[in-house]
Amino acid sequence: MQNDEWLRAEDYAEPRCLLCDEPHGAKPKPKHIPQQRVLAKFDEYMSKNDPDGAERHMLYWLEEARLGGDLQGQFQIRNELMGLYRKTAQEEKAFRCVDDALSLAHEIGIEDQVGGATAFLNAATVCDAFDRSERALPLFAHARSVYEKNLPPDDPRMGGLYNNMALTLVSLGRYDEADELFHRALGVMEKAPNGALEQAITYLNMADASHAQFGDGADDTINAYLETALGLLEDETLPRNGYYAFVCEKCAPTFLFYGWKTYGEELKERAREIYERA
Repeated sequence: MQNDEWLRAEDYAEPRCLLCDEPHGAKPKPKHIPQQRVLAKFDEYMSKNDPDGAERHMLYWLEEARLGGDLQGQFQIRNELMGLYRKTAQEEKAFRCVDDALSLAHEIGIEDQVGGATAFLNAATVCDAFDRSERALPLFAHARSVYEKNLPPDDPRMGGLYNNMALTLVSLGRYDEADELFHRALGVMEKAPNGALEQAITYLNMADASHAQFGDGADDTINAYLETALGLLEDETLPRNGYYAFVCEKCAPTFLFYGWKTYGEELKERAREIYERA
């Protein structure tokens, strides 16, 4: 008897499930969630400043991915939830997602790919947000090594990594290393579409770094950074969308901290109006 004439399991085994028609004992095929549609809806919730709705949406699809054995879907949702919980200051949930996402990256085998490295970057920003800078730095270092091997030097993702890693270095008092990365970030974002927003954030981070290093002796430098950031935020070519509102909301406290009360309040109001129109 030829090999192609042998009986296969599906020829004689009872279906494991009458609905899926898979043979008893067969490993079920993953049922993949529609990632692009799920993420688009998540972005829609975030553009409306509705983190509760975004969380409900993602947790529903996380359970669907779990029940369907979709490891990639679970990884992607955990990756996004890290950022959500970081922004909403939910420390326990954020670190649960960190552990789960990194574990899934290892299980899937994508730790040394760009997608897996992004999870390391997001995990590092969570650690930094909750004052775990020592834990954040090796995560940033891994993401950086993968990004620099696999992405062109002007990819906007490189700018985001350099900027965030620099913040961790500032918190550790490694100011010269941080300054180098801040300038690398600016160099990348100068070439990116609508990169003015990211540049503004970096200049404000540099103001904070100068204050941390030199205190009141850095007033002139800080004011110069604030002026530059203001000019970037007022770029009339920037779309006034949900992300612009998010950046305004993110930048406002820095202007307020350094006494630029009028402009800080204007940014908060600008963000509120955009969210209300969404």
